[in-house]
Amino acid sequence: MPEAKVILLMGATATGKTELGLAISERFEVEIISVDSALIFRDMNIGTAKPDAEVLASVPHHLIDIVDPADSWSVWEFVRQSRQLAVEISGRGRIPLLAGGTMMYFHAFEHGLNRLPAADQALRRRLDGEIAKQGLAALHERLAGIDPVSAARIKPTDSQRIQRALEVCELSGQPLSVLQRQATVGYGGGLEKIILGASDRGLLHQRIEARFLEMLEQGFIEEVERLRCRADLNLSLPSMRCVGYRQLWQYLDGEFSRKQMIEKTLAATRQLAKRQITWLRKQSDGEPYDCLNYRKDAIFRQVEAAYATL
Repeated sequence: MPEAKVILLMGATATGKTELGLAISERFEVEIISVDSALIFRDMNIGTAKPDAEVLASVPHHLIDIVDPADSWSVWEFVRQSRQLAVEISGRGRIPLLAGGTMMYFHAFEHGLNRLPAADQALRRRLDGEIAKQGLAALHERLAGIDPVSAARIKPTDSQRIQRALEVCELSGQPLSVLQRQATVGYGGGLEKIILGASDRGLLHQRIEARFLEMLEQGFIEEVERLRCRADLNLSLPSMRCVGYRQLWQYLDGEFSRKQMIEKTLAATRQLAKRQITWLRKQSDGEPYDCLNYRKDAIFRQVEAAYATL
């Protein structure tokens, strides 16, 4: 079947993507495909700002609550399922609306992705042990000897990416940088991009702080406590590496005070927003809107124009 025309609603954390997606759904016949690497996990609701049951029931949502926190989920799975969903939604006479803030997923959906080996939890546990014994600098140095191209662009402090590069080398027998240069398949359907940015970084930071403090009031700490009770969960898993969950887990382990936990979580969230905004600025083929000051009717007109020819 031909690939469908889709809307990509992209924005940094705390820019109001959920609210805008719902507004679009009230005006147009859409189904929402979540583009969020945290919303896929079950039992992780407060810290991911997951839409509540009422919102999820008001318009069809996809790729939410589909993976147990102990399990892995690959970007390949996202591309495969989201593209198939786009075809099915279009076949029902509705508009596929991909909304979220995981920029790697958006990039892979649009441009394709090189087929890399899936995560290997046993290997990752071994690498975690090596980091504990030898230090992260030693693993980065090892990566430089195996794959100098990847080592040059991965910061010596980025444990997750260092581990992934070493994992790919060991599982595939080829450097990550070599596999990433291989041909990929881009999306064959039309793309209409709506981009939520923030003109005032200070105000965005205020929104981030207010949202996190509200999460704490809603029971975020208790949510992490319940997850910590599971013997099959630990900080090496992608689910528990999500911003907020890692910091609260460490707080509950007694590694730092409540005040430090809040400061560290806010700092990590601001860094995430900065990376997202930097990536979004490179999307020259999208329509940018300031999340702090935009008119919904302008976005509605963009959607109407995009689908007028279908």
